[in-house]
This record gives sequence, C-alpha cells and structure tokens, in this order.
Amino acid sequence: MMKNATKISIRFFNDKEVRAIWDEENSKWWFSVLDIVGVLNAQDDYEKNRNYWKYLKAKLKKTLPELVSDTTQLKLTAADGKKYKSDVMDCNQVIELAKNFPNNKSAPFIQWFTYSDETVDAKSKTKAYALFESSLLDSIEIGTVNGLKQIHGYLFGGLYDLGFNTNPKNGEVKTLSEACLDSTYFAGKIRTVNISKGGFKFAAAEFLPETLDQIEKMSEDSFDQIIDKYVEMNVAHPFREGNGRTTRIWLDLILKRSLKKCVDWSQINKKDYLEAMEQSVLDSNKIKFLIQNALTDKINDREMFMKGIDYSYYYEEAE
Repeated sequence: MMKNATKISIRFFNDKEVRAIWDEENSKWWFSVLDIVGVLNAQDDYEKNRNYWKYLKAKLKKTLPELVSDTTQLKLTAADGKKYKSDVMDCNQVIELAKNFPNNKSAPFIQWFTYSDETVDAKSKTKAYALFESSLLDSIEIGTVNGLKQIHGYLFGGLYDLGFNTNPKNGEVKTLSEACLDSTYFAGKIRTVNISKGGFKFAAAEFLPETLDQIEKMSEDSFDQIIDKYVEMNVAHPFREGNGRTTRIWLDLILKRSLKKCVDWSQINKKDYLEAMEQSVLDSNKIKFLIQNALTDKINDREMFMKGIDYSYYYEEAE
C-alpha cells in the first residue's frame, strides 16, 4: 500500500501519546487506533486497549462495517523501540470512530483532533519538522546568539500577525512602528521588555545584550559545560515566546558538533524535565542527569529528530 512511510509524528492529548505516520503516496497521516482507544478510554495498559479494540472492532463490523471492514495496518514504533504492525486510521476515520465510541468522552478529543493543527504551535511544529528536510540546519551558527535567533525566526516567522490589527479598545489600526512593539511580532527578535513565569523573573531586558554576549562565550568542550551554557540561556530567556522549543534545538546542535551526540527527548518525562529546569537556576545536577541518560549517537536519524520535536513541543503544552 505505502512505499514510503518514514515520516512519523507523536501528538499528545491529556498527556497520552497518539502516534502517527505520514503516507507520502496518498498525502495523509495515519493514526494508531490503539492509541486513540487508549485516549478515549483514559487507559494506559496496552493489553487492555488491544483487547478492547478487538471487542469494539467486532461490534462495529455489524453497526458500521465501512469503518472497520478493510482496516489498514502499518508498522509503528512501540515502547520497547521495536516496530510492530498495528491498525491505523486516517483523519476522517478517526473522527468517525470517536463519534461512535461507546462513552461520552469523545467530544473534547474530537475538538482537539480537528483543530489542533490550526494553532500557531502546530504550524510552528510543522516548520520544525521541515528543518531536517532542508539545508537550513547546516547554515545555522552553532552555539551563538545569532544561531539561536536563526532557529527562532524560522520556527515562528510568518505565523503571527505583523501588527496591522484592529485595536480592540478604540478600533484604530496600529502602525508598523507600533506593531514592532506588539507582543505578536517577535520571531527572531531579542526581547526589549522584562518577562516572568510562575513568579520567576528572567534576565532583565536592560542588561540582556551583555548577558547573551557572556553566555555565547561560554565553553562547549565537555558535557557539563554545554549543559551549563544551555541552563544559562534558559535563564536569560531572550525571546518573548518560544524559548524552550528554540533552545532545545540549539542544544542538540551543540551536542552534535562537540560530542557527536543528541538528546532522545522521548526518554525524559515532561514533569521531571520541567522540575529539573526550574531547579537548574540554583542546581543543574538534575537536568544534567536527565539529559546525560537520554543521550544517543543517532545524530543523523530522521525519526529521532522528529520524535525530539514532538516531545519538545509537548513540554510546552499547558497542563
């Protein structure tokens, strides 16, 4: 059926994985049915999801035969790292399955599944995937502030209105100079305002140029030095939005050049990562431990890069 199915993706709904694989021949995504079943049943147990799908499939053959009569199977990577044949459905089939699922939990899922690809983050994520396919990765300045700006500008450029928006207070249209000060115009631009998150204030905008210059000069000769540089860049938070997604790609490029390694982000739990990054302001040992144990030499592996993007964007999803 499919000659080439190497593009993979992992979506997350309520912190549960939904694996997908791209069909180049038919230009569409196929989604793991077992993952959909697990999401709709709020169930993590593989065997329980497998058995439930077997039961539901038999039932749907009687009530909705066109949905399950000719189920497609593709090889998907499982938790053990091996690939197994698994039932998959395309977008329309997934929505139809959810609509006919025998519980009342499908509405939020259908809403998410239908519209999640239209968000700015989803569009940015698609652009991040394309980095691997393009020559842009080879042109990025590794370990520099300019390189970080290149990545950020690519991920978010063109996704936000440049500011010619109607002002909701008085109905006036903003000028371009006003637009440049607007929070929606920030791709590849170092922030000029102070920002904070969860009560923590990031580096003061007034001193940010000097701070970034000092970080850029930090050594990258060892693993500890590289992570120290990464932590300092996170504390600086040079952009108004998109810092985490940008700096993780930046970090991988440094690791690739200096150590011939990259991070398998799927091996780092979201909660553990966020806690470790929060702690890293005072103590970077935990984030170093997590990253060191997730290092891999698959630096040119397409699937590893795509999976890293999936998890990197997942870390930023609101709880």
